[in-house]
Amino acid sequence: MNAAVIIPVYNHEQRIGEVIRQALKLGLPLFVIDDGSTDTTPKIISDIPGISVLRHPVNLGKGAALCTGFVAAMEQGCDWALTIDGDGQHFPEDATSLLRAVTDDRRIIVVGRREGMVGKNVPWTSRFGRGFSNFWVWAAGGPRITDSQSGFRLYPLPEVLHLGVKATRYQFEVEVLVRAKQRGINTVEAPVRVVYQAKGERVSHFQPWRDFWRNSETFSRLIWERIFGASRS
Repeated sequence: MNAAVIIPVYNHEQRIGEVIRQALKLGLPLFVIDDGSTDTTPKIISDIPGISVLRHPVNLGKGAALCTGFVAAMEQGCDWALTIDGDGQHFPEDATSLLRAVTDDRRIIVVGRREGMVGKNVPWTSRFGRGFSNFWVWAAGGPRITDSQSGFRLYPLPEVLHLGVKATRYQFEVEVLVRAKQRGINTVEAPVRVVYQAKGERVSHFQPWRDFWRNSETFSRLIWERIFGASRS
């Protein structure tokens, strides 16, 4: 499998260095997309050898950063993109679980199903948001999966870039699942571990009310398209 690692990052100075160092152990081309960070993230990643850094001058959103990485990986001849969040919640070595899920040259999306999302350090927004998102991905015509918000994924290239996804922020990751199913690209899940740092140590740019509202707008658009698209066919 000719895969590259894509790590989108925005103001993750506390964790990004260690995330990159662990991801480098996979032995795959590694692209870090700095989505307009204003902290010391640019300095940290510029000092790490063996990676390719791309930078957005302003914050465009996680989806936009992922797409920048996808294009860069394709230009290097890669036909799969392994995405890992920069906040330190994933164990990069669990990428093997995602890679093993692809058999018989299938062109699929593999989502890392986060195991062990319990305990005092797991924010309620993560637990509620996962269930909320899972239901509405299915209602919008997407796959029925158990962790539609996981950012630890394996995407086929260039297929993912040709799905017509409109969302450019966190909502990219739910819309892409719906669009993929519409195009006949299946989504499967593979188990991965997750760690949540104690409150005050974990960096997350997810803002509950703003992002739940954005999610609702995205799902409303997708459901509207599903209903009226079906009525016209």
